[in-house]
Amino acid sequence: MSVVTVQLGQCGNQVGRELFDVMCSDAQDAGRKTHSTAGWERFFRHTTQGDLEARAVLIDMEPKVINHSMSRAAKSGRWRYGETSHFSQKQGSGNNWANGYCVHGPGHRDAVEELVRREVEHCDMLAGFIPMMSVAGGTGSGVGTFVTQCLRDIYPSAFVLNHLTWPYGTGEVIVQNYNSVLTLAHLYQLSDAILVHENDIVHRICSQLLKIKQISFSDINRVIAHQLGGVLQPALTPDSCGAYSRNPLGELVGALACHPEYKLLSVSTIPQMASSSIAFSTFSWPALLKHLRQMLISNTKMEEGIDWQVRPPPASAGRTRTLTAGSFNTSLANLLILRGKDVYSAETGQRKMVEFDAI
Repeated sequence: MSVVTVQLGQCGNQVGRELFDVMCSDAQDAGRKTHSTAGWERFFRHTTQGDLEARAVLIDMEPKVINHSMSRAAKSGRWRYGETSHFSQKQGSGNNWANGYCVHGPGHRDAVEELVRREVEHCDMLAGFIPMMSVAGGTGSGVGTFVTQCLRDIYPSAFVLNHLTWPYGTGEVIVQNYNSVLTLAHLYQLSDAILVHENDIVHRICSQLLKIKQISFSDINRVIAHQLGGVLQPALTPDSCGAYSRNPLGELVGALACHPEYKLLSVSTIPQMASSSIAFSTFSWPALLKHLRQMLISNTKMEEGIDWQVRPPPASAGRTRTLTAGSFNTSLANLLILRGKDVYSAETGQRKMVEFDAI
């Protein structure tokens, strides 16, 4: 089943392009033909000329970022965006959520819905949508919320997984707190699940783990894209009988958003290190899983600085004790995703497991 990505605003379009780069690089591995075919069918389509086109719609109220994203994709020589799969205007939303949601969204609704409809018609089977946006600016948050509402109204049976980039706590725009609250309040009623990446955490990953000296938004977007790729790529599950999952968004929502009032999702990835350090490092599944388990227990998104003193409260302690157990993670569900060599030899205990083809 195919997934249509809707890239909204500057952040959504930049992260979306990085995501398709990751997907394309992974799918072009000639040694895994079945995996590659499943990845292409999910996120790309083949044109009559044999080129790969992303299943994406690009939306922004200013043309600069969209033009740059389309140009970068075409210059890669591996994939590109559709020539008519984008919509832009000459005037931005001025970091004003209401301007995006109440003015630009309704004013351009027909044009945006037509672009999405055309993209959906290219899909043999539609799994759902991934609207990608920041919650700080006006177009990503305001127009993004309005577009999500339109997707829910027109395609009620399709899954909608929103990806949100959370702004720096020190402030990117003066009204980001208002934009964030308004966006979440609406999306919580519209989305099946909301996957959040925090700029502050990703920035620390770039600095402390990847050892990047001068961190740019491109570095941050690349880390986000790699984490998303690890979640969204084709998977083999214990009960899939050797076939890759056909409904990726449905399986994620079913496993993680098990209650309609609990939709916020986050990602923890291990190991994360500079590419120059990989050749000098060794990994074992027991060690990786031990660290990842403690990251889950202590609600930590980075391997560095794990609090090993945090322990799960005893089952007999009851709910009151659980909620007061320091920084213990009280999430309702978790999904373990493994990628790498000898993945089937990993001992995962009682945790939910999704097994991926070796990379």
